[in-house]
Amino acid sequence: MPDAHQIAQVRSEHVGHILKIIIANPSKRNAIIPEMMEQLSNAFTVLQNDDDLWAGVLCAEGDHFTAGLDMQKFFGPDAKPQTVPEGNVDAFGLKVECNKPITTAVQGLVLTVGIEMMLAGDIVVAAEDARFCQMEAKRGIALLGGAHFRFLSRMGWGNAMYHLMLCDEFDADEAYRFGLVQEVVPLGQQMERAMTLAGLINKNAPLGILATKISARKFFEAGQKVAIDELPKIRSSVFGTEDAEEGIKSFMARRPAEFKGR
Repeated sequence: MPDAHQIAQVRSEHVGHILKIIIANPSKRNAIIPEMMEQLSNAFTVLQNDDDLWAGVLCAEGDHFTAGLDMQKFFGPDAKPQTVPEGNVDAFGLKVECNKPITTAVQGLVLTVGIEMMLAGDIVVAAEDARFCQMEAKRGIALLGGAHFRFLSRMGWGNAMYHLMLCDEFDADEAYRFGLVQEVVPLGQQMERAMTLAGLINKNAPLGILATKISARKFFEAGQKVAIDELPKIRSSVFGTEDAEEGIKSFMARRPAEFKGR
């Protein structure tokens, strides 16, 4: 059983030419706190800048990938501002993206920012028990980590709107069917398979793989930039509303929200 007093953190391990980035807050279903966002950014920046690292694997300890943000730590009265050092790669690849190939292994709950982090990478391996939900609108807040355009590029308009507007939970098979994940494996094998895929990628010429990712990203860059540039407007139009306040309060109080559309 995880230690309830374990420090929430993100750890990194060098495995040959692979950087393994591990989300570790299992006693809280790997909920993300502000300090962990900075740690994730630092880890991805190491991957980006170290020429001896050719690929990354993002994974998590315990039964879940992440239940999303720790709402109290981000929106409660003692919330700390989220800080990412200037010039760092951010976990969502919105300001500075990582050019190295990233494979993500997920299991259990994969909620909100968890989906957005995995979609900021390239290949996703899901355990058969994985459950996904992009539920920001259910909480009265907005998508700020890239799901609004990455769902579209992976799933197409109708499928993306179906899940983004219903805020429903869907399983690994559904995620695979729509292209959000590339492989579904038995529970317990997701991390090993992600590492295997990273190793297979690294058998190829690293500069060739780098050029492949950079060139492919150019195709999406113009539309993606417009979408990212809209994020401040989205934040200001949603986060200061009565509905946003109600959504966060109701979530913390574990009661149904009563939205008013203002």
